[in-house]
Amino acid sequence: MNEYIDIVTETGEITGQSALKSVIHSKGYYHNTVHIWFYNKQGEVLLQQRAKTKIICPLLWDVSVAGHIDAGETLTGGAVREIQEEIGLHISEKNLHKVGIFECFKRYPNGIIDNEFHHTYIAELKVKLSELTPQKEEVEALKLVTISTFEVLLENSNSNGHFIASNTEYYKHILQAIKGQIN
Repeated sequence: MNEYIDIVTETGEITGQSALKSVIHSKGYYHNTVHIWFYNKQGEVLLQQRAKTKIICPLLWDVSVAGHIDAGETLTGGAVREIQEEIGLHISEKNLHKVGIFECFKRYPNGIIDNEFHHTYIAELKVKLSELTPQKEEVEALKLVTISTFEVLLENSNSNGHFIASNTEYYKHILQAIKGQIN
């Protein structure tokens, strides 16, 4: 899909302009995305394996759900939409707990320039993994891992090919936020 996305300033302020996602990424315009991390009361975190057809980081494990905010869409409205699209779960905006905004400014060899503000939420997963429906174009697989397993995988990110190694500090912040909700 090549949807329209709002352009923001380098400090995240709405400019009132929008452009096609392809233009945003080719020109390096700043824009908003949402990340939603799901956890359960058993101390497990839902991970998504990026689809093998993804241009950036195919088959690596990452955030439970992520996506771009459409032009004119609210952050929480976009989060709810992305959750429905990517894993087939209906969730209320009130169940999203914002844990921060993370800058992700990267250039990739394929020409994509990501200047994204990840508006990041955590939410309790109240259904079984088997009740989720991964979107084939976005999600290769889903799994639940314990926080301790997540930490071990994260420690070895540079060599194990599991997570996006450059996101290690971000993942550590998310784990702290989830631990705070479980305890």
